Amino acid sequence: MLRLNVSKKKALKVVKELDAFPKVPDNYKETTVSGGGLSILTFVIISILVISEIQYYTSTDLHFDYEVDTNLTRKVKINIDMTVAMKCHHIGADVLDQTGQDLFSYGKLKEEPTFFRLSSRQQEYLDFIQQVNEYLTQEYHAIQDLLWRSNKATFYGGMPPREDVPEGQPDACRIHGSLEVSKVAGNFHVTAGKSVPVIPKGHAHIALMIEGSDYNFSHRIDHFSFGDPVSGVVYPLDGTLFVTDSNYHIFQYFIQVVPTEVRTYAASVDTYQFAVTERNRTINHREGSHGVPGIFVKYDLSSLLIRVREEHKPYWQFLVRLCGIIGGIFSVSGMLQAIVNFCLDVLCCRLKLGKYGHHRGKGDNIRGLDSAMLPREMPAQPLLDSAEQMEARDGFPLLSSGYR
Repeated sequence: MLRLNVSKKKALKVVKELDAFPKVPDNYKETTVSGGGLSILTFVIISILVISEIQYYTSTDLHFDYEVDTNLTRKVKINIDMTVAMKCHHIGADVLDQTGQDLFSYGKLKEEPTFFRLSSRQQEYLDFIQQVNEYLTQEYHAIQDLLWRSNKATFYGGMPPREDVPEGQPDACRIHGSLEVSKVAGNFHVTAGKSVPVIPKGHAHIALMIEGSDYNFSHRIDHFSFGDPVSGVVYPLDGTLFVTDSNYHIFQYFIQVVPTEVRTYAASVDTYQFAVTERNRTINHREGSHGVPGIFVKYDLSSLLIRVREEHKPYWQFLVRLCGIIGGIFSVSGMLQAIVNFCLDVLCCRLKLGKYGHHRGKGDNIRGLDSAMLPREMPAQPLLDSAEQMEARDGFPLLSSGYR
């Protein structure tokens, strides 16, 4: 039992010697006003940095991976909502791709008579969409700041319904709906005349009964996208408006489409991003400007696939940075306090201020005694005896040397 107690004491002694946090008695500590003020400033800075770190690590990052798209059999959905300044029975909207597939197998778009002029509320919406697209085109922006964040989008888009009914007959045609096409290059077009199939493949537009004065391909694109629409996203062609005075005018849009898989905390969709190049001109055969009047959207799908993943930052980094912030600020503040105290000590020593002053008042102490208790005249006898007297008194005579 005694041996067990001895071993236990030795173990406790070893643990005590390994203590990296020695305790300093309170009577050895000295507090100052400058130290208290620096401590308050240190705690404020630590609090601000800790809050900012928490906000930083609770946010998410979007990671983009690029790889070859191997899904070649997937169909591509084209979402269309546009208005052409011609009557519905004068125009036809179709898709023609490299496969030459029958146009009726892609689906059917709805044609709805309407007015080309917008109401006040519709015009406000169009102006807003145009401003957003202008910002996205001209100003710097990062896609991760605009798309697919965890927070839900509050903007869902869509032209609001008309609040008034103009007088007269509708002068335009709204073409809207979705088509599912093959994953190859093709073009969506709106031109004069209804389309009819042509054997063995393709189709043609018959416009024999349409007068030249009826041609007017001024148009407005309210929405144009590929894949499943994502709420809160304004696509490049949304809000496009072109008005022409020429009856024979051709509008061309060249689109490069990139398949995109989005896997975030807010959405899990398969959509498509695309970039657009626009060109339009007036057709004049006499001046060498040939072509077919109409609206042609030519698209080509990229062979690359973009995968978007939303991830949180690792929390072990948060703990490491948090310890670095707290320990680093405490260390720096301690060094600043030591430097300030050193400068004050040097300054006070040179100017004879504070504890370095030699001028004493009436009640100053001398060697622990009050100066008022001392006699008015000090004795002439020295306070300390000579070395010979001390030796003789203690019984040890001073040895004399022969060199005196």
